Amino acid sequence: MGKDYITDRVYEKTDFTITDLPKADFEGCRFAHCNFSGSNLSGYNFTECEFEDCNLSGAKIIQTTFNDTRFSDCKMLGLHFETTNEFLFTVSFEDCILNLSSFYKRRMKKTVFNRCSLHETDFIDADLTGATFNECDLHLAKFENSILEKADLRTSFNYTIDPTLNKLRKASFSLPGVLRLLDKYDIIIN
Repeated sequence: MGKDYITDRVYEKTDFTITDLPKADFEGCRFAHCNFSGSNLSGYNFTECEFEDCNLSGAKIIQTTFNDTRFSDCKMLGLHFETTNEFLFTVSFEDCILNLSSFYKRRMKKTVFNRCSLHETDFIDADLTGATFNECDLHLAKFENSILEKADLRTSFNYTIDPTLNKLRKASFSLPGVLRLLDKYDIIIN
């Protein structure tokens, strides 16, 4: 038996830790003020969906498809985006808490992060070409072998990025943040 196909539906103030989300493919749906904390969303397909003020912390997202999916004001602690379906993976984040999440080896060209908290988030081996980090807190975020070419980090802060371990060609930074690129040299700048 195949999965249901649900379009243009609005789910509001629903606790999916108590009631399971129907096993379906979702298109054009909106989830507002919903709790998915610790839920198993593995194998679900979300296309052109919006998650607003939802808690997705600790949710299992193995082979989950996020195609043109927008997250705003969401709490998303410890999500493993590297386990999601890589095909058509396109997301954007606004005012989200993504601390301790992982985008390991994820291809995320032109992804937009607006005013997000990304403490200790893993971007190792991620392709972030042309990505925008607008007013993001990247405290202890891990960048290694990451492609940040043409990425915009001008308004972000608390990042430490080693230029010898990452591709930064034409990436945008501003003062004083750009000085964090020199952290590994333990030099004094006056």
